Amino acid sequence: MALESVNPATGELIARYDAMPDQETGNIIRAAHEAAREWAAAGFAARAACLRAAAAALRDRKNEWARLMATEMGKPISAGIAEAEKCAWGCEYYADHAEGLLADEVVLTEASRSLVRYQPLGAILAVMPWNFPFWQVFRAAAPALMAGNAMALKHSSNVTGCALAIERIFHEAGVPTAAFRTLRLESARVRPVIENPLVAGVTLTGSEAAGREVGGTAGRCLKPSVLELGGSDPFIVLADADIEPTARSAAAARTINSGQSCIAAKRFIVVEQVYSAFLSAFTEAMRAITVGDPLDPETQVGPQARRELRDDLHSQVTRSIAQGARLVLGGTIPQGPGAWYPVSILEDVRPGMSAHDEEVFGPVAAVIRAADPMEAVHIANQNVYGLGASVWTRDAAAAEPVINQLEAGMVFVNEIVKSDPRLPFGGVKNSGYGRELAALGIREFVNAKTIWIR
Repeated sequence: MALESVNPATGELIARYDAMPDQETGNIIRAAHEAAREWAAAGFAARAACLRAAAAALRDRKNEWARLMATEMGKPISAGIAEAEKCAWGCEYYADHAEGLLADEVVLTEASRSLVRYQPLGAILAVMPWNFPFWQVFRAAAPALMAGNAMALKHSSNVTGCALAIERIFHEAGVPTAAFRTLRLESARVRPVIENPLVAGVTLTGSEAAGREVGGTAGRCLKPSVLELGGSDPFIVLADADIEPTARSAAAARTINSGQSCIAAKRFIVVEQVYSAFLSAFTEAMRAITVGDPLDPETQVGPQARRELRDDLHSQVTRSIAQGARLVLGGTIPQGPGAWYPVSILEDVRPGMSAHDEEVFGPVAAVIRAADPMEAVHIANQNVYGLGASVWTRDAAAAEPVINQLEAGMVFVNEIVKSDPRLPFGGVKNSGYGRELAALGIREFVNAKTIWIR
């Protein structure tokens, strides 16, 4: 079976790749398992040198990588450039800090010496999505490689070109060939790879359904897994928020990556006192968003990544309207080729509606009215997801009760939710488990070995 990359702006076929046969996949996993031992033995300094070289390649050729992302999945080229630079930052962060994050931890006991030592597990399988085709991979690969693990990447089939480019970046940076490889596979063939006894762990960023499949398989095989799944992030606007800048931030939060981000704000929960003012300002901010050719530096929102995803998004909008939501902006599929969808707003959204209960993966905002801050928290938590959340107020200290009661892995106050190599990233509830980035991220795929010496 062939894997196809299709330009979502035009509908034109970019490239077709042959899927790997099972024997080749098995050989790659076996080689990764063997390479992991030598890579771990190379030491932190040697691994850090490779990660710094990868960071340099990411920055030096960022325009090339951004153009590749734009043509394969429609990312606006300015966002692709920022993504390449962020990947470089992630590589440099772990090159600088991995040794300290994984240093022996001495624990005082009755032993003459007792400690915890962190050691790599071996070959890690990464199952990655198309929406951040470079960053999702690097935020998993940089800590795993710096810890001394090898990695096999199963990327989304529509960004196979990005997967192969990342493989080249690591190899040209000095990472041993077998220590990072791309597996050209259909999603249906991931399970046997997880079941391979030489795979030591698996990390997935993807849908809730994919998380249940991958996490279930890993669990049955008694292998550690990290799942970063969907989100329906609340954006809570309190009565004392500065409405105009908050509305502009709301528009940016909803349309980041053309709305195709797990941590994009999706439900805008606004207290009664400022609801009308916010909706008016938000509508104007969303109307001002530039939708267009992803290769144009001025474009803020490009096409959706695939036509069927665009159609699913429109179905959520039409079902929500049928359930009683009111369309404020957008909501109509444009004529012509490609996977385009307009920036859209729904209000009067309530529990039970598609726009409230499901992850809406595109530039569609659901605006919800709340009587007061505690009702806003109740509405925010009335959802199966718990990835990120943001709270907007002039009094951050007074927002503490809201922060403490939100069921989310990350809460940002007066800032859009975003990932940062210095802070752990992940969620609760149906948004998955485990953490990426920071100290927690690099410790997901190591053996925390207790050592006790009399």
